[in-house]
Amino acid sequence: MTLGLAAPAGAAPAGDVTTAVRQDGIPETLRVGTEGVYSPFSYHDSKGKLTGYDIELMDAVAAKLGVKVEYVETPWDAMFAALEADKFDIVANQVTRNDERAAKYDLSVPYIDTTGVVVVAEGNSTIKSLTDIKGKRAAENLTSNWSDVARDAGAEVVGMEGMTESIEALRQGRVDVVINDKLAISNYLATVKNPGVKIVTETKDVSQSVYAARKGSGYMDEINRTIVELKANGTEKRIYDKYFGAASSEASRWDLIRNNAWPLLVKMVTATIPLTAITFAIGLVAALGVALARMSSNPFVSFLGRAYISAIRGIPLLVLLFLIFFGLPQFGIKLSPWTAAIIGLSANVAGYAAETIRGAILSLPRGQWEAAQTIGMGYGTSLRRIILPQAARVAVPPLSNTLLSLLKDTSLVSTILVVEMFRQAQIAAAPTFEFFTMYALAALYYWVACTILSYFQGRTETRLNRYVTA
Repeated sequence: MTLGLAAPAGAAPAGDVTTAVRQDGIPETLRVGTEGVYSPFSYHDSKGKLTGYDIELMDAVAAKLGVKVEYVETPWDAMFAALEADKFDIVANQVTRNDERAAKYDLSVPYIDTTGVVVVAEGNSTIKSLTDIKGKRAAENLTSNWSDVARDAGAEVVGMEGMTESIEALRQGRVDVVINDKLAISNYLATVKNPGVKIVTETKDVSQSVYAARKGSGYMDEINRTIVELKANGTEKRIYDKYFGAASSEASRWDLIRNNAWPLLVKMVTATIPLTAITFAIGLVAALGVALARMSSNPFVSFLGRAYISAIRGIPLLVLLFLIFFGLPQFGIKLSPWTAAIIGLSANVAGYAAETIRGAILSLPRGQWEAAQTIGMGYGTSLRRIILPQAARVAVPPLSNTLLSLLKDTSLVSTILVVEMFRQAQIAAAPTFEFFTMYALAALYYWVACTILSYFQGRTETRLNRYVTA
């Protein structure tokens, strides 16, 4: 499953694997990695359509080349990992040309040049130039070239996910300065009412935005030729003027909520809840197996159970998802985003729920096992008919907590290209920079879902307790 829409007519549906390659080396369906939340370069408009300067220019490039295009929306920090894992063919997301990237990737000729700007809070009068930021705290995305500019100027770089988070930290007084792309900052100032920040100067560094592909892709010469033609015939200038020639209109917060409440609910029902249900069911089955292995009298089997639990508890879920989705392709194992999400979340549930199930089984008197064996029941029958039904009553409360945590942990799969509810909130907020509003709406939906699950937890406990003698 990929995120975003293919703009040209006849584009392949999201999720199709590109295999056909033309004689000039260009895939017949060019998979393009982009953020989808970086206005005005790559974002979703009020109707949910993927648009922006980078998107329209790439559409024009693809049309000129005569190929289809499929957009794969990816967080910036995972962009090049996804490129190397062959999740897409090319990156179109304001990639800045530098020597390190040129050595590792095939880079196109620049399609837009801009400078950086130094941004401070409106009331700041001490920072007037780049040299004044020495010793100051600068909020930057750690993988961007602007973090290098800030660091070279002597600033202490504070890592942030993106420009919007950096600006918000600056507004709150948590950092002293932000250095970022002039066009992106100008769009922010034109879009947001009372932004609370100002530009004090430009940097001397000229940022040249390029497309990036895996080394040896073989088709960058054709793309370079197309970029030159689009500049010569005025297409690039027309697209540039569309996104940078005038200020964007601002929608009210209520309009934003009204327009996106339903799409977020749809994602909750069609993505977040199914993902939770599927992974919890698979995880419980796996957890029972791990718990029984942990309790086995066979030392080797018991060791395997302990090792699995230790590994899952010791590896953060986000790291586990990255290992599965971005790491395994290096060994020839390529999984779709949904498959990787199900495997990662289920494995995580199994690791934590196994100890809950083991504890519930051990809480039963040993005599229950002995009584079952006395009447001729084997191990499997005793477990199924005597032990597990009683252990379920003990396990329900902690397993319910695992389920609630799992529901919220599904927000992490947005980092591996799954469009669930939280990712939908990010997409909706990007054009207007109203991230708090959309995140608050998403938080409300999570809370309501957890409240409903908690209600059913109580009903389940009551039902199980009916068969317990006081």
